[in-house]
Amino acid sequence: MNPIETILQKYPAVILDGALATELERRGADLKDKLWSAKLLIENPGLIKQVHTDYFFAGADCATTASYQATVEGFMQRGLSRKESIDLIQKSVILAQEARDEFWANEINRIGRPRPFIAASVGPYGAFLADGSEYRGDYGLTESELIAFHRPRMEALIAAGADMLACETIPCFVEAQAIAQLLEEFPSVSAWISFSAKDGTHISSGERFSDCTRWLDQFPQVAAVGINCTSPKFISSLIKETRDKTTKPILVYPNSGESYNANKHDWDGDTCEAFGESAKEWYASGARIIGGCCRTTPDDIRSIAAWAR
Repeated sequence: MNPIETILQKYPAVILDGALATELERRGADLKDKLWSAKLLIENPGLIKQVHTDYFFAGADCATTASYQATVEGFMQRGLSRKESIDLIQKSVILAQEARDEFWANEINRIGRPRPFIAASVGPYGAFLADGSEYRGDYGLTESELIAFHRPRMEALIAAGADMLACETIPCFVEAQAIAQLLEEFPSVSAWISFSAKDGTHISSGERFSDCTRWLDQFPQVAAVGINCTSPKFISSLIKETRDKTTKPILVYPNSGESYNANKHDWDGDTCEAFGESAKEWYASGARIIGGCCRTTPDDIRSIAAWAR
């Protein structure tokens, strides 16, 4: 199943949601924790569901689940059993499904838009480390080790009924290779693969973005390729870098322009003004799936929906 392809057959763009964790923090949640947003799967799942709902009302075609930093290893380090850990991972999908189904039950909410889908977030190994290495990619695992790490979470998310996987903030080529090959164990599922980048040409670990997307082009289950949690100032260049190197739709969901400081678990720098206007430029450059990452809000998504719908 490829909900991205279905939407793009009828609409000019797929509108993603915006930040989850930093939006939860904006609403009072304390996420200075190794589990980050996954902490609220334990403590306050209702708040996660409310944020999903608010993004649907802002115009998002997709809810990205609170599983970015939810891993079996991470939950078990917190003292939970393996079954409890898997149940929490699956709960992230259920919360998003409930928010979507309740939103869609009102026929007024269906006017002029597709039925939203659920993309189950698969964060990189570096997110489990919680040391900022998802912006460096220097954790030095082999492809087989990365496959073993990602398999149980992907299996749980798929079993919970996610419409597709959002393999996001991938900092290094070897991890993208591992994920693409692991997908073949789950032939009924599609996924997007989205990298973090350090400039307008290279992903975080230094490989050329275009080389990564060219290699991923051979995998039919990879529904889209792109960039997330990267400064908006690099996005147009990155799109142009790869648009003639891939046959897949390009997705972009940058952060607000700030950079994450892993030492203090906070953000530094200035925010991007006029997010919706910038998104028009990304669309003109070739992106067809557009949203926001850390520090973006429902208002930012609303500003994209204003012209994309």
